Amino acid sequence: MKRTLLRVALVGAAIAALAFATLSHGRIECEACVRFGDREACRSAAGADRSVAEQSAIATACSLVTGGVTETIACQGRAPVSLRCDER
Repeated sequence: MKRTLLRVALVGAAIAALAFATLSHGRIECEACVRFGDREACRSAAGADRSVAEQSAIATACSLVTGGVTETIACQGRAPVSLRCDER
């Protein structure tokens, strides 16, 4: 009985730690709109700081309008059409 309670407590603590770690990240959320060729896409991403959130949003949007590694790198190297970031 004591071992079962100990296991339940440990599993509960692990779940609580995972939830805290997951929810404490992503304090900045950015939406980036990119244009590559004749295609345009907008996507949002969150990160612990503005730089990470911006890069993630741009990379995600670029993945929708490019085909292949070379185009993706070119897209990510361009300035986005629009970029908006907010604190959560």
